[in-house]
Amino acid sequence: MHPTVCAECGKDTEVPFRPRGDRPVYCDDCFRRRRASSSF
Repeated sequence: MHPTVCAECGKDTEVPFRPRGDRPVYCDDCFRRRRASSSF
């Protein structure tokens, strides 16, 4: 796991991949919230 900071709420979190820095990374809560609010 790789430590990082959520781009939306600023919470410390860990992700299973190494963040590249060119894309935002979200914590579990923000990721779920963003995914639920996006409509395809």
